[in-house]
Amino acid sequence: MAITLTQGIMLGVFAILAGLDSWLEVFYIFRPIISCTVAGLILGDLRLGIIAGGLTELAFAGLTPAGGTQPPNPAVCGIMTVVIAHTTSVAPATAIGLSLPFAMLMQYILLMFYSVFSVFMPVMDKAAAEADTKKFARIPYLIMTIVSISFFIVIFLSAYAAQAPMAALVKAMPTWLIHGFELAGGALPAVGFAMLLKVLLRVEYVPYLLLGFVVASFINFSNVLPAAVIGIVFAMIEFFRDKKNKDLQAQIEELKESGVNGGEEDGI
Repeated sequence: MAITLTQGIMLGVFAILAGLDSWLEVFYIFRPIISCTVAGLILGDLRLGIIAGGLTELAFAGLTPAGGTQPPNPAVCGIMTVVIAHTTSVAPATAIGLSLPFAMLMQYILLMFYSVFSVFMPVMDKAAAEADTKKFARIPYLIMTIVSISFFIVIFLSAYAAQAPMAALVKAMPTWLIHGFELAGGALPAVGFAMLLKVLLRVEYVPYLLLGFVVASFINFSNVLPAAVIGIVFAMIEFFRDKKNKDLQAQIEELKESGVNGGEEDGI
Protein backbone atom coordinates (compact mmCIF):
# COMPACT_ATOMS: atom_id res chain seq x y z
CA MET A 1 0.00 0.00 0.00
CA ALA A 2 1.22 3.47 -0.91
CA ILE A 3 2.00 6.13 1.70
CA THR A 4 0.34 9.50 1.14
CA LEU A 5 2.06 12.86 1.53
CA THR A 6 0.11 13.53 4.72
CA GLN A 7 1.15 10.19 6.19
CA GLY A 8 4.76 10.87 5.20
CA ILE A 9 4.72 14.23 6.97
CA MET A 10 3.07 12.71 10.05
CA LEU A 11 5.72 9.97 10.14
CA GLY A 12 8.40 12.66 9.87
CA VAL A 13 6.87 14.67 12.72
CA PHE A 14 6.66 11.59 14.90
CA ALA A 15 10.27 10.80 13.96
CA ILE A 16 11.23 14.20 15.39
CA LEU A 17 9.62 13.32 18.73
CA ALA A 18 10.96 9.76 18.84
CA GLY A 19 14.38 10.87 17.60
CA LEU A 20 14.73 13.59 20.22
CA ASP A 21 13.62 11.09 22.84
CA SER A 22 16.31 8.64 21.67
CA TRP A 23 18.80 11.52 21.97
CA LEU A 24 17.64 12.63 25.42
CA GLU A 25 16.13 9.34 26.73
CA VAL A 26 13.30 10.95 28.70
CA PHE A 27 9.95 9.32 27.81
CA TYR A 28 11.27 6.24 25.95
CA ILE A 29 8.77 6.61 23.11
CA PHE A 30 11.70 5.84 20.82
CA ARG A 31 11.54 2.17 21.81
CA PRO A 32 10.32 0.01 18.90
CA ILE A 33 7.24 -1.24 20.74
CA ILE A 34 6.01 2.39 20.86
CA SER A 35 7.40 3.73 17.59
CA CYS A 36 6.07 0.74 15.60
CA THR A 37 2.63 1.05 17.15
CA VAL A 38 2.40 4.79 16.45
CA ALA A 39 3.69 4.27 12.89
CA GLY A 40 1.07 1.58 12.34
CA LEU A 41 -1.60 3.93 13.68
CA ILE A 42 -0.48 6.68 11.28
CA LEU A 43 -0.55 4.27 8.32
CA GLY A 44 -3.97 2.93 9.32
CA ASP A 45 -2.76 -0.56 10.22
CA LEU A 46 -2.55 -0.70 14.01
CA ARG A 47 -2.42 -4.51 14.07
CA LEU A 48 0.70 -4.51 11.89
CA GLY A 49 2.28 -1.86 14.12
CA ILE A 50 1.70 -3.88 17.29
CA ILE A 51 3.03 -7.12 15.78
CA ALA A 52 6.09 -5.39 14.33
CA GLY A 53 6.61 -3.55 17.62
CA GLY A 54 6.70 -6.74 19.64
CA LEU A 55 9.19 -8.42 17.30
CA THR A 56 11.44 -5.38 16.94
CA GLU A 57 11.41 -4.62 20.68
CA LEU A 58 12.65 -8.13 21.41
CA ALA A 59 15.38 -7.67 18.79
CA PHE A 60 16.54 -4.50 20.58
CA ALA A 61 16.03 -5.86 24.10
CA GLY A 62 19.71 -6.49 24.65
CA LEU A 63 21.10 -3.74 22.42
CA THR A 64 22.17 -0.60 24.23
CA PRO A 65 24.94 1.94 23.66
CA ALA A 66 28.00 0.94 25.67
CA GLY A 67 31.13 3.03 25.28
CA GLY A 68 32.02 3.20 21.61
CA THR A 69 29.50 0.51 20.67
CA GLN A 70 26.45 2.06 19.01
CA PRO A 71 23.57 -0.21 17.89
CA PRO A 72 21.23 0.80 15.03
CA ASN A 73 18.85 3.58 15.99
CA PRO A 74 15.74 1.89 17.50
CA ALA A 75 13.34 4.73 16.63
CA VAL A 76 14.18 4.67 12.92
CA CYS A 77 14.26 0.87 12.87
CA GLY A 78 10.80 0.70 14.43
CA ILE A 79 9.24 3.21 12.04
CA MET A 80 10.88 1.77 8.93
CA THR A 81 9.94 -1.80 9.88
CA VAL A 82 6.27 -0.84 9.74
CA VAL A 83 6.77 1.30 6.62
CA ILE A 84 8.49 -1.52 4.71
CA ALA A 85 5.97 -4.14 5.84
CA HIS A 86 3.11 -1.81 4.91
CA THR A 87 4.37 -0.75 1.46
CA THR A 88 5.87 -4.04 0.26
CA SER A 89 3.51 -6.52 1.98
CA VAL A 90 6.40 -8.55 3.40
CA ALA A 91 6.17 -10.15 6.83
CA PRO A 92 7.16 -7.99 9.83
CA ALA A 93 10.05 -10.37 10.60
CA THR A 94 11.40 -9.81 7.08
CA ALA A 95 10.90 -6.05 7.37
CA ILE A 96 13.10 -5.93 10.48
CA GLY A 97 16.11 -7.08 8.49
CA LEU A 98 15.31 -4.70 5.63
CA SER A 99 14.95 -1.73 8.00
CA LEU A 100 18.35 -2.13 9.63
CA PRO A 101 20.26 -0.19 6.89
CA PHE A 102 18.04 2.86 7.54
CA ALA A 103 18.59 2.56 11.30
CA MET A 104 22.34 2.20 10.82
CA LEU A 105 22.39 5.23 8.52
CA MET A 106 20.68 7.34 11.18
CA GLN A 107 23.06 6.12 13.84
CA TYR A 108 26.07 7.02 11.68
CA ILE A 109 24.60 10.50 11.24
CA LEU A 110 24.26 10.82 15.03
CA LEU A 111 27.83 9.61 15.50
CA MET A 112 28.94 12.33 13.10
CA PHE A 113 26.98 14.85 15.16
CA TYR A 114 28.79 13.71 18.30
CA SER A 115 32.04 14.84 16.70
CA VAL A 116 30.74 17.96 14.94
CA PHE A 117 28.94 19.35 17.98
CA SER A 118 32.20 19.40 19.92
CA VAL A 119 32.90 22.76 18.22
CA PHE A 120 30.24 24.27 20.49
CA MET A 121 32.09 23.36 23.67
CA PRO A 122 34.47 26.37 23.70
CA VAL A 123 31.51 28.67 23.06
CA MET A 124 29.60 27.15 25.98
CA ASP A 125 32.69 27.32 28.22
CA LYS A 126 33.04 31.01 27.43
CA ALA A 127 29.32 31.64 28.03
CA ALA A 128 29.53 29.82 31.37
CA ALA A 129 32.59 31.81 32.40
CA GLU A 130 30.77 35.05 31.54
CA ALA A 131 27.54 33.85 33.22
CA ASP A 132 25.71 34.41 29.93
CA THR A 133 22.81 32.02 30.58
CA LYS A 134 20.88 33.00 27.44
CA LYS A 135 23.76 32.18 25.13
CA PHE A 136 24.50 29.02 27.10
CA ALA A 137 20.88 27.84 26.68
CA ARG A 138 20.64 28.67 22.96
CA ILE A 139 23.29 26.16 21.94
CA PRO A 140 21.49 23.01 23.24
CA TYR A 141 18.30 24.21 21.52
CA LEU A 142 20.27 24.67 18.29
CA ILE A 143 21.70 21.15 18.62
CA MET A 144 18.27 19.62 19.23
CA THR A 145 16.87 21.51 16.22
CA ILE A 146 19.58 20.09 13.96
CA VAL A 147 18.96 16.57 15.26
CA SER A 148 15.18 16.97 14.81
CA ILE A 149 15.54 18.12 11.21
CA SER A 150 17.84 15.18 10.49
CA PHE A 151 15.32 12.65 11.81
CA PHE A 152 12.52 14.28 9.80
CA ILE A 153 14.53 14.25 6.57
CA VAL A 154 15.66 10.62 6.93
CA ILE A 155 12.18 9.28 7.72
CA PHE A 156 10.31 11.47 5.22
CA LEU A 157 12.67 10.62 2.36
CA SER A 158 12.81 6.93 3.27
CA ALA A 159 9.10 6.48 3.93
CA TYR A 160 7.52 8.75 1.32
CA ALA A 161 9.97 9.85 -1.37
CA ALA A 162 11.75 6.51 -1.72
CA GLN A 163 8.78 4.19 -1.30
CA ALA A 164 8.50 3.34 -5.01
CA PRO A 165 12.21 2.44 -5.45
CA MET A 166 12.12 0.56 -2.15
CA ALA A 167 9.08 -1.47 -3.24
CA ALA A 168 10.70 -2.17 -6.63
CA LEU A 169 13.91 -3.31 -4.91
CA VAL A 170 12.04 -5.73 -2.65
CA LYS A 171 10.06 -7.13 -5.58
CA ALA A 172 13.28 -7.60 -7.56
CA MET A 173 14.87 -9.65 -4.79
CA PRO A 174 14.91 -13.41 -5.37
CA THR A 175 12.79 -15.62 -3.18
CA TRP A 176 15.77 -17.14 -1.40
CA LEU A 177 17.06 -13.70 -0.39
CA ILE A 178 13.66 -12.62 0.97
CA HIS A 179 13.49 -15.90 2.87
CA GLY A 180 16.96 -15.19 4.26
CA PHE A 181 15.84 -11.78 5.54
CA GLU A 182 12.78 -13.46 7.07
CA LEU A 183 14.94 -16.01 8.90
CA ALA A 184 17.33 -13.30 10.07
CA GLY A 185 14.45 -11.11 11.24
CA GLY A 186 12.94 -14.06 13.07
CA ALA A 187 16.25 -14.81 14.79
CA LEU A 188 16.91 -11.22 15.89
CA PRO A 189 14.23 -11.22 18.65
CA ALA A 190 15.72 -14.43 20.08
CA VAL A 191 19.23 -12.97 19.97
CA GLY A 192 18.10 -9.73 21.61
CA PHE A 193 16.26 -11.55 24.38
CA ALA A 194 19.24 -13.87 24.92
CA MET A 195 21.53 -10.85 25.31
CA LEU A 196 19.13 -9.40 27.86
CA LEU A 197 18.98 -12.68 29.81
CA LYS A 198 22.77 -12.85 29.85
CA VAL A 199 22.76 -9.69 31.95
CA LEU A 200 19.58 -10.03 34.00
CA LEU A 201 18.94 -13.75 34.47
CA ARG A 202 19.25 -15.04 38.02
CA VAL A 203 19.42 -18.71 38.98
CA GLU A 204 16.28 -18.53 41.12
CA TYR A 205 14.25 -17.33 38.12
CA VAL A 206 15.26 -20.19 35.81
CA PRO A 207 12.17 -22.28 36.74
CA TYR A 208 9.93 -19.43 35.55
CA LEU A 209 11.89 -19.24 32.29
CA LEU A 210 11.52 -22.97 31.70
CA LEU A 211 7.82 -22.88 32.55
CA GLY A 212 7.28 -19.98 30.14
CA PHE A 213 9.13 -21.84 27.42
CA VAL A 214 6.95 -24.93 27.90
CA VAL A 215 3.75 -22.86 27.92
CA ALA A 216 4.71 -20.90 24.79
CA SER A 217 6.09 -23.85 22.81
CA PHE A 218 4.02 -26.91 23.61
CA ILE A 219 0.56 -25.72 24.64
CA ASN A 220 -1.77 -25.04 21.73
CA PHE A 221 -3.65 -21.77 22.17
CA SER A 222 -5.01 -19.24 19.67
CA ASN A 223 -3.40 -16.17 21.27
CA VAL A 224 -0.69 -15.25 23.76
CA LEU A 225 -3.09 -13.97 26.43
CA PRO A 226 -3.02 -17.21 28.51
CA ALA A 227 0.81 -17.12 28.60
CA ALA A 228 0.71 -13.44 29.57
CA VAL A 229 -1.77 -14.12 32.40
CA ILE A 230 0.40 -16.98 33.71
CA GLY A 231 3.38 -14.61 33.66
CA ILE A 232 1.42 -11.97 35.57
CA VAL A 233 0.38 -14.56 38.18
CA PHE A 234 3.96 -15.63 38.87
CA ALA A 235 5.15 -12.03 38.86
CA MET A 236 2.54 -11.19 41.52
CA ILE A 237 3.53 -14.25 43.59
CA GLU A 238 7.18 -13.21 43.46
CA PHE A 239 6.35 -9.58 44.24
CA PHE A 240 4.25 -10.33 47.33
CA ARG A 241 6.68 -12.98 48.57
CA ASP A 242 9.57 -10.54 48.25
CA LYS A 243 7.54 -7.85 50.00
CA LYS A 244 6.67 -10.23 52.84
CA ASN A 245 10.33 -11.22 53.25
CA LYS A 246 11.38 -7.56 53.38
CA ASP A 247 8.72 -6.79 56.00
CA LEU A 248 9.82 -9.79 58.07
CA GLN A 249 13.45 -8.74 57.81
CA ALA A 250 12.53 -5.21 58.88
CA GLN A 251 10.69 -6.59 61.94
CA ILE A 252 13.71 -8.72 62.88
CA GLU A 253 16.01 -5.71 62.61
CA GLU A 254 13.62 -3.65 64.71
CA LEU A 255 13.53 -6.36 67.42
CA LYS A 256 17.31 -6.55 67.44
CA GLU A 257 17.59 -2.80 67.91
CA SER A 258 15.08 -2.81 70.77
CA GLY A 259 16.86 -5.70 72.55
CA VAL A 260 13.80 -7.96 72.66
CA ASN A 261 15.80 -10.82 71.15
CA GLY A 262 17.80 -11.16 74.34
CA GLY A 263 21.22 -10.19 75.60
CA GLU A 264 23.29 -9.75 78.76
CA GLU A 265 20.81 -7.24 80.16
CA ASP A 266 17.92 -9.70 80.59
CA GLY A 267 20.04 -12.65 81.84
CA ILE A 268 19.41 -14.85 78.80
